Amino acid sequence: MASQTTYSTDSKSNILPLRPVIKDYAWGIRGLDSRVARFALESGVIDEVDPDEPYAELWLGTHPSGPSTIRDGITLEQTVGGHLPFLFKVLSAGKALSIQAHPCKSLARVLHRNDPTNYVDENHKPELAVALTPFEAMCGFRRIEEIAILIKKHPEFAACISNEAKLRVFLCSEDEKDKKEALRGLFHSFMSCPADISTEQLKKLLKRLQKEQSCDHVHPHEEPPWERKCARAILRLAQQFPGDTGAMAPFLLNYLLIAPGESFYMAANEPHAYVAGEIIECMACSDNVVRAGLTPKFKDVDNLVNMLTYSQGGPTINAGTPAYGDDRIMRYTPPTGEFEVMVITCNPGEDLTLPRLPVPAIFIVIEGSGNTDNDDGQRLVMRPGRSYFMPSNCPPLTIAVNSSKRGPLRIALAHENQHMDEPNLSSASETGPKMWSGEFALPSEIRSPSSKMHSPGMMNGFSSTPTASSQ
Repeated sequence: MASQTTYSTDSKSNILPLRPVIKDYAWGIRGLDSRVARFALESGVIDEVDPDEPYAELWLGTHPSGPSTIRDGITLEQTVGGHLPFLFKVLSAGKALSIQAHPCKSLARVLHRNDPTNYVDENHKPELAVALTPFEAMCGFRRIEEIAILIKKHPEFAACISNEAKLRVFLCSEDEKDKKEALRGLFHSFMSCPADISTEQLKKLLKRLQKEQSCDHVHPHEEPPWERKCARAILRLAQQFPGDTGAMAPFLLNYLLIAPGESFYMAANEPHAYVAGEIIECMACSDNVVRAGLTPKFKDVDNLVNMLTYSQGGPTINAGTPAYGDDRIMRYTPPTGEFEVMVITCNPGEDLTLPRLPVPAIFIVIEGSGNTDNDDGQRLVMRPGRSYFMPSNCPPLTIAVNSSKRGPLRIALAHENQHMDEPNLSSASETGPKMWSGEFALPSEIRSPSSKMHSPGMMNGFSSTPTASSQ
């Protein structure tokens, strides 16, 4: 592997190469198809890629479950002089992750105290994701009107819910508190359904959906696109996790497709499950996950049911906001102080100076190659997968790409939030439910009079426009 430095590592102002930590969870993408595997190979933390091994996550940070080190073996925590407030990741998902949520700080402390084996720290874990490839995810609860439609249409799903919970959904008023209580009762009833009943109903559902999705069934255009995509998602999840009734989750959660460069934010106590694709992920420095399905790991259904906000609709989807007066620097800013992410693009024949930051930062090359320079004459190897630690107030680094290159150099940089007063991402609980018109709209007869006051857009199905919120 080529040398990563042409400078003294004694200087506290130098940018230092990092050695990330790799996680090989079963849901990861296998072999060289995984960006995590290719990045791990380039950074020198593995010598070869096993084509049968799932490479799931690459960690950059100071979390004790996966602490990064610099070239001479010193931990990043020792270099920083303490923990960074964020954990930066690259994630390669070949199949769905568990249905999960992350606790708020107060709940995290309780969970860690009562069960330190399954909850390894006492921090909260809000997180944002920026798509590197088309990325599928389930994020936040569907609007209760949508769920009511699905209960009526799918008797197998309805059979997993108590009559009392269903009645509360059908008779729910327009009051948001009533909707949340109805949604909580529905989710609790579904998650508490006896295994023999839910398993049998899942078998019946899959048999019917397979027939309905076949070519000899009714023309697909006679079924609303969002319902068709929901059915296909269930079939896919059931194939990945045979017998797991979590495959019915698309009946409850918004199913989204996020385009490369777009991002979303998941606050504490919001349900989600990433399905497939590759992302950059940044979160508070925590590894606390409360799971309830689509996983062989520890499930904690009671805590999940009790912790959720039961907000309807998904998070905002945002393609970034230009920062530091340069539209080649796009920032992704959540409403939390621990972290924000910038994606920086330098095109062939251009140079670009990274902003000088008053806080420590980590960056990783995600695409292309180029040259670097600063006042100390640092020459860094800028190739996909190389990652670096940038001390606070270090000399500004200038990156350049030779005009003969065919594509841009692109890096992703994470640091403590410097734009708390200008967030461009929000969670479902902050966004609130929206009524969308157009192709994916609910039938007019079930719309409430007040819903006409909401802004237009796309109500359901896949969303890929930068300003689109989820359902």
